[in-house]
Amino acid sequence: MAIKGVLFDFSGTLLRTETTASWLRAVLDETGTQLTEDEFLRYAAELDHVGALPGGTPAPRVPDHLRDIWAVRDESAEKHRAAYTGLSAVVDLPSPELHDALYDRHKTPPAWSPYPDTAPVLRGLRERGVRVGVLSNIGWDLRPVFRDHGLDPFVDTYVLSYEHGIQKPDPRLFAIALEHLGVAPEDALMVGDDRRADGGAAQLGCAVHFVDHLPAHERPGQLLPVLDLVDGSAR
Repeated sequence: MAIKGVLFDFSGTLLRTETTASWLRAVLDETGTQLTEDEFLRYAAELDHVGALPGGTPAPRVPDHLRDIWAVRDESAEKHRAAYTGLSAVVDLPSPELHDALYDRHKTPPAWSPYPDTAPVLRGLRERGVRVGVLSNIGWDLRPVFRDHGLDPFVDTYVLSYEHGIQKPDPRLFAIALEHLGVAPEDALMVGDDRRADGGAAQLGCAVHFVDHLPAHERPGQLLPVLDLVDGSAR
């Protein structure tokens, strides 16, 4: 097998979102909402406890009344917003409008940071002539995030679940991404942080490489083995 194409997950794989405290602080500043420091720390801790920040934790505390929509949240923009604003609404913030403002904030480029090895690995793949796709379970257009961080020139295609109404690990979404890349499953590698969702690529015969969903400063080099895998496959 020679790896001719690599599919990457987005959140927790190529980029990581900001901290819950930074997320909340930005929205309070944008909306002109005044809190005491004690109030701020309490709300930030409560939002963090439930995992309300999209992309902040792979294991949020989803209440029973949200479980149905949570299971299909990445199938459409509407479901994604309802699921995450519903989760943040578990915290009784001083203004109901803050839940939508928080959701909108997480979709902006400043809310995201690439992992230290993201650009070097994407650049290395481009130099090797390997095609690259971003395949994400998501409810909004992440392309502006990649453009803002200078990563878009290294990506050949984006396949986003909400644009197709299909979520990983459904093999149909991986098949769409491979078709866009023009790469056969046996010549492709899927890289992600979710063993269930991203591991679905194996059903089609793709190789899979997993990384850990950690803050960017705690994960300096887990993407680098991708280049070794590509180079090894070419021998």
